Amino acid sequence: MDTLIHTIMDFQALGFIAAAYVLGSVSTAIIVCKVMGLGDPREGGSGNPGATNVLRIGGDKGKKAAAITLVGDMLKGLLPVLVAHAFNLPGLVIVLVGFAAFIGHLYPVFFGFKGGKGVATMLGVMFGLSLPIGLAVAATWLFAAKVLKISSLSALIASFLAPLYIYFLADEVSWILVSGLMTMLLFWRHRGNIERLISGEESLIKAK
Repeated sequence: MDTLIHTIMDFQALGFIAAAYVLGSVSTAIIVCKVMGLGDPREGGSGNPGATNVLRIGGDKGKKAAAITLVGDMLKGLLPVLVAHAFNLPGLVIVLVGFAAFIGHLYPVFFGFKGGKGVATMLGVMFGLSLPIGLAVAATWLFAAKVLKISSLSALIASFLAPLYIYFLADEVSWILVSGLMTMLLFWRHRGNIERLISGEESLIKAK
């Protein structure tokens, strides 16, 4: 009986993880831009299907479209983790559900595995894991953006500190490890931005 229950739980965990990946694969930016008649964000600006690029290419509709994209991308990370919490799944499964949503955003099955950079979705996952963790990461992101005026650098700083916040605010080693992996992937997706930061060519928020 114990073996049967364990097997069922394993299938349940895999189902949650798979569903989170599918949800993460739904590109908010592409959908929002299509509905609002802004074209494909992958074919304009930086080519990244994310809120910053939607703002860049959106013209008069840019702020509204970017805000909707930001919220949608956050919800892709937040909602699956909250549902996993509601089903009282183990801590490792909960963070893997969030990780699956994050991977879905980066490598979406519906869009040739070419997705966004994952900042907002990772933030949503952090809020799903714990409100204090999410607030700490969001506050870091906003403070760095206000002081440094560089969107990509602010995101890199916030994601870099996320595992440290988890260490102090949650007693879950698996959350620290998986969030560290998310941070590494986010840095990889921002490698072009990092090159521009080093060369001093990265654009400022106020210039966008």
